[in-house]
Amino acid sequence: MRLIIDAGSTKMEWILMDGNEVKNRFQTEGFNPNYGDIQILVERCNGASLPEEIQFVHYYGTGCASEKNRQLIKKVFQDRFPKAEIHVTHDLMAACHAVLGHEKGIACILGTGSNSCVYDGENIVEKAVSLGYLVGDEGSGMHIGRAVVREYFYGFMPEDLRQKFAETYHLELPDFVQTLYQNPQPSRYLASFAKFAGENQTHPFIRDVVRSSFQDFIEIFVRCYEDCYKMKISFVGSVAWHFQDILRKTMSEFHLTMGEVLQAPAEGLIRYYQHQ
Repeated sequence: MRLIIDAGSTKMEWILMDGNEVKNRFQTEGFNPNYGDIQILVERCNGASLPEEIQFVHYYGTGCASEKNRQLIKKVFQDRFPKAEIHVTHDLMAACHAVLGHEKGIACILGTGSNSCVYDGENIVEKAVSLGYLVGDEGSGMHIGRAVVREYFYGFMPEDLRQKFAETYHLELPDFVQTLYQNPQPSRYLASFAKFAGENQTHPFIRDVVRSSFQDFIEIFVRCYEDCYKMKISFVGSVAWHFQDILRKTMSEFHLTMGEVLQAPAEGLIRYYQHQ
């Protein structure tokens, strides 16, 4: 019996497998050890209705690049399932397993945040520099949402879109600034405005905003790899999924080879462990 957890900043997906069969699957709020108290994960884990017979736990999580965070999370699950074999790794490996399996290629994350790596079929052999939402996360929901809200408040958004935005959010500048800077997870708040971009992505202005964000992503997270033009580039994440037409066109402009796009790693992870 195997428990697979895909833990993003926004949501966590829990998948219980018995052999090749999915026995249970549910979602909870996300968790990032860089921003959240580990006790939150303890309570979430202890509160989940899970059998004691679990033999393997595979935790893929945002914020798990550091050994310190991996050990913190491992202890939570070791305490909950003392007889189980616990594996904790970062969300990039979830992307690799989900969209590449055992094939070589570039795996990218385009969700609330963004990242990428080169995978040789077993291990991550090269990884882009990720600076987080304050400095980086190009191409992400945060990056697109921030661009949308900036265009609105700076007055660059066309009037038809300005009216739609105003009717959707009823947002005054002082309220926006206060909410943003008092928010415990400002990246999630900014990423929420990417939904507006998704609903209006056929509008030329929004299409240009998203395209520009994806161009930044490709420059930072794809072209940093010497062999990027020789490999298939696959994506995981809600932003890649919902904006995939714009993403495909932008990739084509750079003469890059597009691979699989998954909204979330879950289906790919199930497929991966069914073939282990």
